[in-house]
Amino acid sequence: MVQKYQSPVRVYKNSFEMIMAAYQRRFPTCHLIPMFVGSDIMNEYKSEDGAVHVVERRCKLDVDAPRLLKKIAGVDYVYFIQKNSLNRRDRTLHIEAHNETFASRIVIHEYCCYTVHPDNDDWTCFEQSASLDIKSFFGFESTVEKIAMKQYTSNIKKGKEIIEYYLKQMEEEGITQLPRWTPAPKELQECQTSTSTHSVSPALNIPTITCTDGNSSRDGPPTSSSPPEALSSTPDDKLDADYIKRYLGDLTPLQESCLIRLRQWLQETHKGKIPKDEHILRFLRARDFNIDKSRELLCQSLTWRKQHQVDYLLNTWNPPQVLHDYYAGGWHHHDKDGRPLYVLRLGQMDTKGLVRALGEESLLRHVLSINEEGLRRCEENTNIFGRPISSWTCLVDLEGLNMRHLWRPGVKALLRIIEVVEANYPETLGRLLILRAPRVFPVLWTLVSPFIDENTRKKFLIYAGNDYQGPGGLIDYIDKEIIPDFLGGECLCEVSEGGLVPKALYRTPEELESEDIRLWTETIYQSASVFKGAPHEILIQIVDASSVITWDFDVCKGDIIFNIYHSKRAPQVPKRDTLGAHGITSPVCNNVQLIDKAWQLGRDYSMVESPLTCKEGESVQGSHVTRWPGFYILQWKFHNMPACATSSLPRVDDVLASLQVSSHKCKVMYYTEIIGSEDFRGSMTSLESSHSGFSQLSAATTSSSQSHSSSMVSSPSCVSIHGHLGSCISIFKR
Repeated sequence: MVQKYQSPVRVYKNSFEMIMAAYQRRFPTCHLIPMFVGSDIMNEYKSEDGAVHVVERRCKLDVDAPRLLKKIAGVDYVYFIQKNSLNRRDRTLHIEAHNETFASRIVIHEYCCYTVHPDNDDWTCFEQSASLDIKSFFGFESTVEKIAMKQYTSNIKKGKEIIEYYLKQMEEEGITQLPRWTPAPKELQECQTSTSTHSVSPALNIPTITCTDGNSSRDGPPTSSSPPEALSSTPDDKLDADYIKRYLGDLTPLQESCLIRLRQWLQETHKGKIPKDEHILRFLRARDFNIDKSRELLCQSLTWRKQHQVDYLLNTWNPPQVLHDYYAGGWHHHDKDGRPLYVLRLGQMDTKGLVRALGEESLLRHVLSINEEGLRRCEENTNIFGRPISSWTCLVDLEGLNMRHLWRPGVKALLRIIEVVEANYPETLGRLLILRAPRVFPVLWTLVSPFIDENTRKKFLIYAGNDYQGPGGLIDYIDKEIIPDFLGGECLCEVSEGGLVPKALYRTPEELESEDIRLWTETIYQSASVFKGAPHEILIQIVDASSVITWDFDVCKGDIIFNIYHSKRAPQVPKRDTLGAHGITSPVCNNVQLIDKAWQLGRDYSMVESPLTCKEGESVQGSHVTRWPGFYILQWKFHNMPACATSSLPRVDDVLASLQVSSHKCKVMYYTEIIGSEDFRGSMTSLESSHSGFSQLSAATTSSSQSHSSSMVSSPSCVSIHGHLGSCISIFKR
């Protein structure tokens, strides 16, 4: 498996010239890096005007590895080839490195870049990326991978310290400022050229390449291709190391890399707005920074939020009066760490009465609104206290808990709420203080604990009786001044006291069911299953030409191909596939085929747009201006993985991708609308799709792709943003 690393942008508040002077002091060896034994210059090139300087070195490293492993490998030192390309005119330094030792068994690539800060010419930015691919190593592949990652992480941490050490050394020598490079006068330049030709090695015969800035630089080794896209993206798309420390906390280099890579993926598939960085980080922490697992969990959550319009919950949810009167929970200041504090007097709450009076869906929606408010308060406290706060503390008072609270429908509602919260608000609970736990509590804990994530359970602190009043109790986590009065404190807590819900407020199951449907299925989206050989199709009848068909869909599972067809004939009555042919029954997801198998493309119906391939996790919006009246068919079709063109054997990536699509099944969630052309404010070209954003969880990230005049998509993976389509999103959401 290939291990990858991508750093955040690290900013030095020093000029590029000062940083370069400090960097040069690392060679030929550096006592601050014990493993860096030495280096020899293999090739060197200087341009005539002195603006470009390319140096290729062979670096000797003493890797901290077990002696036995070194003996088996038959080496004492490891050698790397490093090429530094300095452009003084553009004030950039590009560094490429790859391993020479064991190159057939291990492939290591590293790219680093020093550039001028885009907003301050006197500051310097640095970022790096690397990849490690261990093909084979005498059966010690796992050990070597751990050693390599440990060494690399250690060197990343030291990198900035080393530069700052040499900057301080220069300051002590009286060097506080260096002039920028300027072209020399012609006669002086000729003199410098004649001098430099004697000092430069015969490496001038090395082939050169033309960089994007028009200057020539050296070709690196064949295995060292151009730097990854991350190093060439715009600064607005990148995360600053200081920002991470201020708003997200202390992360290890590998954790920073995971955050940046997942964020990059979201920018590519959800252009425009993406979830805030602290929200992405929660999902990474919930899955121990496994990018694939975190991405899967996050995509499912974003789809769920969109389907149920959770982003608008704080503005649209108006709790019934029953909740105001009998739900014994509310926000109460903050704990000693600055986390928002939520108080829940569960023992005083009539869970049976609330379920009978409101139903599960209303309770669930209320709990979701509490979590949404918690996210808002975390962000607010981060700004107030000047340090990252990404979770809240919950204080649960169990005084009064009895067998009534173990009423089966009530426990069922509780378990469902826990399941939804665990899936969509991971790592939001910083600490749970359970106070005055009665004897019946172990019974409730036995029922509930299996549904709570192990990492979350570790945050539980349980106190029986009045134990919370002693040493190690409540006073260790909450300031004495804000301990609620009902717990013996002096602070008046405005949380409702709960109590029994009058039976007059109870409603019948039929009333609750209709209310639940009104409350919870308030969504404009529909779901559908797509199978191999069984696409999902919907029919749109157009009476007036030049109408606009708009769509908004999410690919929840698998890869699909999206098509639009036109027919003058009305299809037969939709054939609903109950999925029995696939051995599956699903009352939720539909699968409808409209195009008769006897129909011929070009005779009975025609394709009005080029097919658009959409990957799992993508959220696509687009439009089509109709040219003729008649019947338009929107089709989502299963996408078969293409076979490898150079080999008859399937690629590993293709096999893994096919395994992820169980029973050749894909799922989409879609919404369509017909708009008169005079009312449509979006772009008139079609299949130029943008990826939807998320209001409450989205940061103000931007993606400035331009509109195109053609409706053709150049490649299946190119899902570009539509310049004016954002203006019609409000129509989708109305």
